[in-house]
Amino acid sequence: MTSVTNTLPSGDARIPAASVGGDVPDYFALLKPRVMALVIFTALVGMVVSHGHVQPIVGFISLLMIAIGAGASGCLNMWWDADIDAVMTRTAKRPIPDGRIRPDEALAFGLVLSVGSVLVLGLAANWLAAGLLAFTIVFYAVIYSMWLKRTTAQNIVIGGAAGALPPVIGQAVVTGSVGIESLVLFAIIFIWTPPHFWALALVKAGEYARAGIPMMPNTAGPESTRRQIVAYTLLLAPLGLAPVALGFGGLIYAVVALLGGLAMVAFSIQVLRHREGEAEKRAAMGMFGFSILYLFALFSALLAEQSFGLFRAVIA
Repeated sequence: MTSVTNTLPSGDARIPAASVGGDVPDYFALLKPRVMALVIFTALVGMVVSHGHVQPIVGFISLLMIAIGAGASGCLNMWWDADIDAVMTRTAKRPIPDGRIRPDEALAFGLVLSVGSVLVLGLAANWLAAGLLAFTIVFYAVIYSMWLKRTTAQNIVIGGAAGALPPVIGQAVVTGSVGIESLVLFAIIFIWTPPHFWALALVKAGEYARAGIPMMPNTAGPESTRRQIVAYTLLLAPLGLAPVALGFGGLIYAVVALLGGLAMVAFSIQVLRHREGEAEKRAAMGMFGFSILYLFALFSALLAEQSFGLFRAVIA
């Protein structure tokens, strides 16, 4: 493979460009499959808590288009951020900075998937859901990636709205409207996002600084970041119980949300206490890892309860 210098949208010229298009796995990697999986999961929960009916084929196509739209925004993010991905160890092997896919190919791929997913979702389900998907793509690819990420330490806070929207889109697919259920799920993911990412940022602060990204530990300092992690977690714990108060979360969910919320607070306090060396790293990565489990457990509990309720309704 011949490597040439390729100028990227940010003006950086350090990334080797592929002389030919990448393989299928390279294009799939552009879609951030782990993020896509989370989007499918949270959108599905948004659908099942809506207490509406959608034809299975419409539901399947809708989930597929939501996933593709999320993947498209991830692809556009990788296209724009290839220069900073190249200087961070955890992203340097992505297809563009590694020279397996040219930036112009990634841009074209992301744009085609973006337009296609929105149009198909509109035709298969409704145009409110399609409009919300289009807004999510634009918000993540343009507002977050091109503007917030490189200009403000609040990038994760504001940009977290894009990752919190899939349950809202899911409810719109089923009901053609946005209800309190999906808005509560949106709020939970939105408040969960900063402590989740800031825990990782405490460990990767040096890499973010080298890439020129103004993450909270590099602008406000580690101590302020730790306090904000605790503050957001103290807000998240009771917010996680909101579905119970609103009647769409049952006993299983209540137990999971209560215990998980208390554990999140405990992990955040550990982050606040341990400020140096390996202890700091272990506390931060413990918080980061458990936060993923916490969100998965919350949404799994809702999905299990709602699915069991639907099963009982069918056999009754």
